[in-house]
Amino acid sequence: MSLIMTRHSIWKRFGFAWVTGALFVITLSGHWIFGWFAYVDEQQAHQQPIEIGAYTMQMMRDTLENWQSEFLQLMWQVAGLAILLHVGSPQSKEGDDRMEAKIDAILLAVEPKKGDELLKRIDDAYEGRHTDTRFVQELERGR
Repeated sequence: MSLIMTRHSIWKRFGFAWVTGALFVITLSGHWIFGWFAYVDEQQAHQQPIEIGAYTMQMMRDTLENWQSEFLQLMWQVAGLAILLHVGSPQSKEGDDRMEAKIDAILLAVEPKKGDELLKRIDDAYEGRHTDTRFVQELERGR
């Protein structure tokens, strides 16, 4: 049986990036276009001259303020969650403990004698990082 590898076009392989980039350009353009209308109205209301340089500085300031706010919030969410996952918060451990208990149970069901010895060696090697053993104990009791 031969394995045929299909090559996808750059549009398909990076579809999410293209859509994200398009949304970025559209929203940034909209921000600057509607900012221009607001700037012109404000300048006319105060009987001030309309200057491209002043508009550019104001829009760059507003854009960077928005990006700083969103960027810091997103970075905290990503970095904070990664740190909590790394230190093993209760929310991040549930899936790993469940999977480890299942693997332990399968190992003990297939090779009870060798499995006990192997699990003990693994547990000793990872000092204090033992899994929830209640399912393994239930299997040993014959439930």
